[in-house]
Amino acid sequence: MAYLLKTEPSVYSFADLEREGETTWDGVTNPVALKFLRRMKPGDKLVIYHTGDEKTAVGTAKVLSVDASDPKVPLVRIKAGKPVKQPHTLAEIKANKLFGDSPLVNQGRLSVVPLTGEQWTWLTGE
Repeated sequence: MAYLLKTEPSVYSFADLEREGETTWDGVTNPVALKFLRRMKPGDKLVIYHTGDEKTAVGTAKVLSVDASDPKVPLVRIKAGKPVKQPHTLAEIKANKLFGDSPLVNQGRLSVVPLTGEQWTWLTGE
């Protein structure tokens, strides 16, 4: 499975994740986004997306572990991957029919969004 994680780069950027190597993904409060976090499993692939002025998919990561002992907020540990080969902006994503039904374009406030295999490949070039 693959997911897209949104982050405000002035708060926590992909460069921060690369520097730290690993982090616990926290600060998610939206009930739908939390539902997607609860579905994550070790090994799931992630795209890191910068919000704010950038609005661009910038890097990859993977899920290391999921601690769901707190039913309200799961603790998802992630590991940095690498920068995407070709960063894609939100405008490019919205223009791509692969994302026509995606919560990424239909529910813009979600900070965690599931991706199909085709969406992952297009965003990462992998």
